[in-house]
Amino acid sequence: MPDDSRHSAPRRYGIETRTVHAGTTPDPTTGARNMPIYQTTAYVFDDVDHAASLFNLQTFGYIYSRLTNPTVAALEERIANLEGGRGAVAAASGHSAQLLAFFTLMEPGDEFIASRNLYGGSVTQFTHSFRKFGWKAIFVDPREPENFRKALTPKCKAIFVEGLANPGGIVLDLEPIAAIARKAAIPLIVDNTMATPYLCRPFDWGADLVVHSTTKFLSGHGTSMGGCVVESGRFDWGKGGKFPGMTQPDPAYHGLNFAETFGDFAYTMKTRAVGLRDLGPAMAPMNAFFTLTGMETLHLRMERHVANAQRVAEFLENHPAVAWVSYAGLKSSPFYKLARKYLPKGAGSVFTFGVKGGYEAGVKAVEGVELFSHVANIGDTRSLIIHPASTTHRQLTEEQQVKAGAGPDVVRLSIGIETVDDLIADLDQALRAAMPARPAKKKSRQPA
Repeated sequence: MPDDSRHSAPRRYGIETRTVHAGTTPDPTTGARNMPIYQTTAYVFDDVDHAASLFNLQTFGYIYSRLTNPTVAALEERIANLEGGRGAVAAASGHSAQLLAFFTLMEPGDEFIASRNLYGGSVTQFTHSFRKFGWKAIFVDPREPENFRKALTPKCKAIFVEGLANPGGIVLDLEPIAAIARKAAIPLIVDNTMATPYLCRPFDWGADLVVHSTTKFLSGHGTSMGGCVVESGRFDWGKGGKFPGMTQPDPAYHGLNFAETFGDFAYTMKTRAVGLRDLGPAMAPMNAFFTLTGMETLHLRMERHVANAQRVAEFLENHPAVAWVSYAGLKSSPFYKLARKYLPKGAGSVFTFGVKGGYEAGVKAVEGVELFSHVANIGDTRSLIIHPASTTHRQLTEEQQVKAGAGPDVVRLSIGIETVDDLIADLDQALRAAMPARPAKKKSRQPA
């Protein structure tokens, strides 16, 4: 960030400024203004003592790009800055960021509570792959915060939610959920991919950890895979004795105690020094560079994403081929008030709607668009469309699909930054072509 030492008090820069400047400065050797791509695997040590101090975590610096890389470090600092966090660890994808987030917290036999309204891939990861680590996910309906308290067990180590859920557009009441986690002495982990820190900052509402798929809105252009875990720095790892990996001597680092040694960024250090070291899902420097570049326009893109999404949702709400629309920016949404509280700049740009005619009509509508791209992604500058039941949520049972807001009639949109009238015209022609010969007289209910 620019030097503001000449001021009587440090200036608190706006988020628009920080999306451009946080984490990067001109290169001290060449004067290059953009962050260079440090496409290297290893780094030269000054001497043996310098190398030893780095490996012992006694000195901060670069050892090997699986652990640390200057380009990736700049991205980590920028994301942590925007979220208001103490530190961050970037990873190869959003899924690997989730794995790292839990790997630092969990032991075999441990459990965690998760919202049932999650991206389908997360439900699958939690349900099946995490079992191989001996971890159990307990899914609850997140619309009533008390459900999280009721599901607590002595083995629970975390609560995991999407503040703005994918794909159903459900907005969670983060404040009381955070209070439940705090009373149980376990961290609240919030996936902030859909909202981004421009629309919502979960730490402001009591979250302890934030995860991102940087592949989506932070990168913004559909070019670069990545993920990130951000630490608030406020969680007390010693309270309740639930996290011995943080508070007891680590044999791999000669008895180093992470919580005692690193204090308010102990989780970040443990995730990097153990999680990245042993699991190895490092972010590529090139992907970090493209994500840094994309983030410079995050605020501009999100403004257009949200404005376009609002117009499209209002259009679909009155379309004869549409049974329902689930977008928290609509006054008819049961999540409208929560969106005004947690997402005052807009309810995001990803939402779902139900097509009259069910599964077949949904597939036909998706295949009938011309401007929208039929891809398994969100957060691109381009508008995207998908039928979750046949793609992203295909691995789930129909009951799980419906509970996740991805039933047979559901179509998911990720609204881009194009001319909104063009998007509306494209959806209109595709939906009219997909309408059944005799549209149902009664509207179907929104998914639970």
